Amino acid sequence: MILTGTPAGSSVLVPGDIVEVEVDVPATGASSGRLVTTVIQGDTPFDGRLGSLPAVDDLQRTEAWGSREAAGLPEAGGLDPELRAKLEKAPTAGLSAQLRKRGYNATSIEGVRTNIPGAKIVGTAKTLRFVPGREDLFRSHGGGYNAQKRTFDAVAPGEIIVIEARGERGSGTLGDILALRAQARGAAGVVTDGGVRDFDAVAEIGLPVFSQGAHPAVLGRKHVPWDYDVTIACGGATVQPGDIIVGDGDGVIVIPPALAEEVVDEALAQEDEDAWVAEQVAAGHPVDGLFPMNAQWRAKYQATRSDA
Repeated sequence: MILTGTPAGSSVLVPGDIVEVEVDVPATGASSGRLVTTVIQGDTPFDGRLGSLPAVDDLQRTEAWGSREAAGLPEAGGLDPELRAKLEKAPTAGLSAQLRKRGYNATSIEGVRTNIPGAKIVGTAKTLRFVPGREDLFRSHGGGYNAQKRTFDAVAPGEIIVIEARGERGSGTLGDILALRAQARGAAGVVTDGGVRDFDAVAEIGLPVFSQGAHPAVLGRKHVPWDYDVTIACGGATVQPGDIIVGDGDGVIVIPPALAEEVVDEALAQEDEDAWVAEQVAAGHPVDGLFPMNAQWRAKYQATRSDA
């Protein structure tokens, strides 16, 4: 048996492939001989007696196959283009109101504000979890290719990185280098209930980041990067991978994917009503009976829409 690790340029093996292995010394001509093996599909399952098996995630699968499609993975970060367009038009306040009408009262990520005035984000959640800082755990989990770096390396176009930092603003949860990486990957933004290091530089990069504000300290002062692509709590809201995230000047909300279409349609319809009401108020009409509309005003509103 010859164990080589993973040689550069390696790809995925499939049944029927032929693998040739030879160890030689070109200077002397010495060689082990060439071992030729045809790959077959095994039918014996691993039963846990093999010790510590390699940990494989979707990033490694994508890199091995060359693309998510070749690896048989669904396109990450994908929102239906029509749904995305509607969500980009709908304000978070209107979406939040529609969620409350359906009994969803804990969908706001509290206490976060954008680093770019006027920015709006729409996308699906890619989650990252930090646990409270502890020196031994930071030594084992904080260095090297940790959960934070893996998350920013694997974020897909249209995804929003959502970070659980327990509302702890006394340390940065990302800085300009990771912001650049997220932007290069096509991320729609970042939401963290912690602080942001290199705050002005991150804003200049142009990546929308909703956070508790700026802090100069590095991650290890308060946090240990622990896990990613798991259910987290961010700003008092539960966020699961794939949840729909919408953020604007009023804050950030989490929408369960199954509710997105009906919620955004109702929110846009309400926006149309509110815009019409605003026109009437601007024209000098009192709000009594108009906001909310009584039967008389609603008949007038519906008449204008049927004429259109």
